[in-house]
Amino acid sequence: MKKKRSNLDKTFIWMTIPCVILFFLFNTLPLIKGVIYSFTNFRGYGSYQFVGLRNYADLFTDARVGHSYLFTFGVAVCVTIIVNVVSLILALGLNSKIKWKSGMRAMYFVPNILGALVVGYIFNYFFTYILPAFQKMLFGSGSSLLSSPSWAWVAIVVVCAWQAIAMQTIIYISGLQTVPEDVYEAGAIDGSTGWTRFKTLTLPLILPFVTINLVLTMKNALMVFDQIMALTKGGPAQSTESISYLIYNNGMSGGQFGFQSANAVLFFVIIVLISVFQLKYMGSKEEQL
Repeated sequence: MKKKRSNLDKTFIWMTIPCVILFFLFNTLPLIKGVIYSFTNFRGYGSYQFVGLRNYADLFTDARVGHSYLFTFGVAVCVTIIVNVVSLILALGLNSKIKWKSGMRAMYFVPNILGALVVGYIFNYFFTYILPAFQKMLFGSGSSLLSSPSWAWVAIVVVCAWQAIAMQTIIYISGLQTVPEDVYEAGAIDGSTGWTRFKTLTLPLILPFVTINLVLTMKNALMVFDQIMALTKGGPAQSTESISYLIYNNGMSGGQFGFQSANAVLFFVIIVLISVFQLKYMGSKEEQL
């Protein structure tokens, strides 16, 4: 038995080694190189010198970087609120005793299967041609949301939320199915129905799933890139330039590889801190309940 177990352990080790090597080559190594480049004036080509913390200091004085952070956090907060509210409402409906709920769950999950760029280009056509034509038919004039510096962010939020709702709804449904029917029966005896039942019984029991959804939605919304690439490319007038898009655009083709590497490192740290804060805060709420 010991020999058999030893052979089994070796098999698992040999299965794990290729995964570890690939993860190091395509994840850890680029991360390390990015951190090193963040301390240089590397342009993406040619020679470079180490400049210490100058790139990090310049991040806090660059107006374009500051605007991208404000825009990204604004979009992330809006998307997180919309996605979790709508997803929870849909999950409550799809978890109730209705006909064809299995088919409806599959239908609502379709947006998550589609590629973000594909979805973005479809919505680009909708916002550029269909919606203005509909406005013109009703009001006599219409223009694309994507051409307005004041309203283009709304299109970004709509597309991000539309695609994110699918997965979050499935997670909420999984949480609702863990709530025992005995709890609802006991609540019904005490007169808990409707909103009272949801507030006092359902929500406290699915709070761990709320935590998961808040963290995932915020993290994904902060990293918004594909939707902006397909819809606005940061325009008009750089009004929808997210942090990820700015890092990609100026780092890859703008000769700011070292500077944007510092921006990427700072952004990574901020995402980690936000996620840790959410987990700690929601964890304390779960303990209170």
